[in-house]
Amino acid sequence: MNYSFLLDSIFDEMDASNPRKNLNRICKLLKENANSFDWVGFYIMNHKKRTLHLASYVGEKTDHLVIPFGKGICGQVADSGETYIAKDINTESNYIACSLKVKSEIVCPIYHGEKLVAQLDIDSHTPNAFGKNEIEFLEKLCLQIGQKMGAELHFDKFGL
Repeated sequence: MNYSFLLDSIFDEMDASNPRKNLNRICKLLKENANSFDWVGFYIMNHKKRTLHLASYVGEKTDHLVIPFGKGICGQVADSGETYIAKDINTESNYIACSLKVKSEIVCPIYHGEKLVAQLDIDSHTPNAFGKNEIEFLEKLCLQIGQKMGAELHFDKFGL
């Protein structure tokens, strides 16, 4: 997988007036271009209520539309502000089961300046699906998302 080409193509057709459309497009491109990315979604942070709100995703339907900070891998990243890789979800004590097919997960934070505003959540049906190349690519992608559209990802602005 040529991640640098994918990174460039993700930002080629950004619509500054429509952050939801941009997130949808990113989800679709990631799922279509990475064989082991089986569910791709973005959660927006509501710091006042300490909850994450699903803004966009592609993959199997999920019941996890709102997740409290601290609960599950996504909630854990909301508290820590750092990327978390679950190589084998069966060994995770804080995992919220989304599908019996999921074997590994990565969650990357998205910052606008110093403020954690969103996160990218990817589930895989493959154990240990996220190696060094995937981690570096996804962290770089989230950094650029924060720089290019972070202002629109603040909960009060996003419109959830």
